[in-house]
Amino acid sequence: MKSYKNILVINFGGIGDEILFLPVLKATRDTYAESKITLCLEGRSGAFLKLTNIPDKHFFADIKTKNKYIEMLKLYFKALTGRYDLVVSSGASPLISVMLFFTGIKTRVGFASSAIAKKLLTHPVELNKNQYAAKMYFDLVKPLTDADFELPKIEIQEKTEKIKDSVLIHPGVSKISISKNIIKIFEADVWAKLIKKLLEKGKRVYLAGGPDDSECIERIRECLKGEDLTNFTDMYGKTKNIYDLALLIKKSEVLICSDSAPMHIGVATNTKTIAIFGPTDEKKLLPLSDKFIAVKNNADCRPCLWDKRQTTCKELKCLDISADEIIKYI
Repeated sequence: MKSYKNILVINFGGIGDEILFLPVLKATRDTYAESKITLCLEGRSGAFLKLTNIPDKHFFADIKTKNKYIEMLKLYFKALTGRYDLVVSSGASPLISVMLFFTGIKTRVGFASSAIAKKLLTHPVELNKNQYAAKMYFDLVKPLTDADFELPKIEIQEKTEKIKDSVLIHPGVSKISISKNIIKIFEADVWAKLIKKLLEKGKRVYLAGGPDDSECIERIRECLKGEDLTNFTDMYGKTKNIYDLALLIKKSEVLICSDSAPMHIGVATNTKTIAIFGPTDEKKLLPLSDKFIAVKNNADCRPCLWDKRQTTCKELKCLDISADEIIKYI
């Protein structure tokens, strides 16, 4: 097998996309143990680096912002001067293929998403979106390694024991998505009803969230006023970073969340995960397993997001999911 001294790996997207990309990083590291691996990712996903020590180096390229051409130029010069002899890129834009060609990197692996990509990449890989996204990404390294696909895995350094009868609730609101009219979660009162029912069943319930969840968390708190919260622990603001959240998820017997980064952390920590799915396709975002459960309704219009439309509709029938429907999976 050919050896490479410096490997550049490029993956744009949110933290969830980076977690789904972990099998690519692991297979690359396992196959080329002596190589130096540099990861290029978006600045908004920088927190992901707390969840893995695979890349030796990293740099950011925010090519999805209004300054995308300046950022693309920065990426080009980083790739040009990095003395890389292999690049693996998940970018589907033809511009990425053109840019990589002109860097002079000899081995260029990417998706054959256009005629230009097929011509300029040394290893164009067919893009199959109709599968679990982590497997889709893993197709990129099949020309380079004999390694078998493994689920994304986050290594937790501390010793962890499951908290008996524990359920962690994480709403997973994304203000960026909401600003783009992409709604993937239901209202706070449903989360509050779910918490009440879990407490009635004798569960120890934990509530966590990130900065974008503040309004939802506050509404949940309001809905819980006057309830017996003996077995309820509000962890909002107490998980200081994404690694703290991953540690809390690892300690929980069950995670209930929306289709969001915490869901992918649940999979990567091998925690039983119950994920609420509205407009997105669970088959592409969750592995097929009894441990990772997609809760969805039977709206005949779902899934629609990304394949059929780029924003969610006003009706949001797909998010008509009750607390009782979720409870039955506990």
